[in-house]
Amino acid sequence: MSHPKKLKELAATAICGNDITSSCLYVSALTILYAGQYAWISLLMVAGVLFLFRKIYGEVVGALPLNGGAYNVLLNTTSKSNASVAACLTILSYMATAVISASEAMHYLHSMLSAINVTVATIVLLTIFLLLTIMGISESASVAIFIFVTHLATMLLLIVAGIWFVATHGLDVATINFKMPVKGSIAAALFLGFSTAMLGISGFESSANFVEEQKQGVFPKTLKNMWIAVSVINPTMALIAIMVLPLAEVGQHQEALLSHIGHTAGGSWLATVISIDAVLVLSGAVLTSYVGVSGLIKRMTLDRVLPQFLLKETKRGSSPRILIIFYLLCLSVLFISEGDLGILAGVYTISFLAVMVYFGYGNFLLKIKRARLPRPEYAPSFVVAIAVFAVIIAIYGNIKLHSDYLVFFLQYFVPAILIIYLFLRRNQIIQYLLIVANSFFDSLQRVALISRFHLKKTLRKLSGQEFVYFTKGDDISVLNKVMIYVSQNEITRKLKIVTVVNEEQEVSEQFIRDFEVLDRAYPEIKIEFIQKKGQFGPEMIQQISKEWGIPVNFMFISSPSNRFTHRVEDLGGVRLII
Repeated sequence: MSHPKKLKELAATAICGNDITSSCLYVSALTILYAGQYAWISLLMVAGVLFLFRKIYGEVVGALPLNGGAYNVLLNTTSKSNASVAACLTILSYMATAVISASEAMHYLHSMLSAINVTVATIVLLTIFLLLTIMGISESASVAIFIFVTHLATMLLLIVAGIWFVATHGLDVATINFKMPVKGSIAAALFLGFSTAMLGISGFESSANFVEEQKQGVFPKTLKNMWIAVSVINPTMALIAIMVLPLAEVGQHQEALLSHIGHTAGGSWLATVISIDAVLVLSGAVLTSYVGVSGLIKRMTLDRVLPQFLLKETKRGSSPRILIIFYLLCLSVLFISEGDLGILAGVYTISFLAVMVYFGYGNFLLKIKRARLPRPEYAPSFVVAIAVFAVIIAIYGNIKLHSDYLVFFLQYFVPAILIIYLFLRRNQIIQYLLIVANSFFDSLQRVALISRFHLKKTLRKLSGQEFVYFTKGDDISVLNKVMIYVSQNEITRKLKIVTVVNEEQEVSEQFIRDFEVLDRAYPEIKIEFIQKKGQFGPEMIQQISKEWGIPVNFMFISSPSNRFTHRVEDLGGVRLII
């Protein structure tokens, strides 16, 4: 199978940038509604929080440059069940993003072509991007680049038109707006504006979910580029709106504020250009959802959180089964919500902000549990604390503004996390079903026999998967932690503990005695100690994987130190558990 091309800076930035930069189409109006003439300050506050998260993401993904985002860091620092909660939140966020963006794009198109049915057009758009991502990430990146560059050019055109309007018409509108009283105090207005404006950074987490598809060194550049774009575009758009339009008009034209600004500042032609751009960039946000969720679910499937049949790939490296399931989930959300953007926004707001909190939490765990792990940059603990606190405030503010958002979110989150939990505990569930089969079918011997046969066959297949832990001659306390982790997080009855030594080295007698104690302490897991001659590294890992038929994702190591000669990403997906 040919390896797909790695993404360069522009392509990677475009894929996640379309999502985050499309926020200016709705977040400026929403922020002005709550913060009035001070909306641009709230948006600058959000840009400041995002600057802190640049460091947080840079440290986490730099230390563990594997797909999965918050799921990946929690998987390598805590339990698989905790990581799965973060993954579930991320998937919900992507589902809501895809449906909201597709629906909003088609609403803009409907404003230009009234004959178009919004629901049908939304389904068509979701289908087009499903087919595009199945074709491969390199092909979809070309479309993303076109959309991204077009959007930035259009926003620049609107900014220039706004400046020209103010230069020729004076500051009368701005003066009236800045003299308008705000609801409550200025501090309250800024708080509510900030909480709402945090939606303007949705998409920032996407780059971490397909980092393995990016060339080395590209990921931190995507963070910088997204931060610059959001810091410039969103506050500037809010400020131009305040200087061009009376505040009362903002609420009247909330759904297409930028088009109305374009019509006021440059005429109907500019309004049309902005509407076309809105259709394109919101469609690009749909593409971001497909690419991000594909990388995340593939990683979860490799870790046996989800069924293995999802892993089948095309020659271009895409995972069509993952993409089709995500597509069907998006359609179900569209039909269940009946396209109600309020319901979708409730799911989207809380899930996205919760993912940001989880990423900060993962950063703390990385500092505590993986302190020896090399990383290209470091986010000071007080910076992480401030960033996480700011997002928690934003969650509180959004729930205070829209208490029904929490109800909508739980309606989607609870069933989703229950499904993930069932997959994680399927070993125990099958054992319970065996007991049921034995109890209820005693009088139906044939049914009982068939039921037990199939359940035992499934159980053997699940628990028959072997795992590998590479040891450097760890003492029994470390090996015991390994056994606890494996027994609590993996479905297996077989573990190979492997040490790689050179020709002169020998394993100590104390280690052999410790191993024998461990073997007696965990009778439910067959432990095998193997000594390999050679040099530990990517080549040895791949050799062992091929020789024993054990995927690299089922191999574990303890956290390496700065003296380790290889990067974690070069090991092919080996997990850190100690």
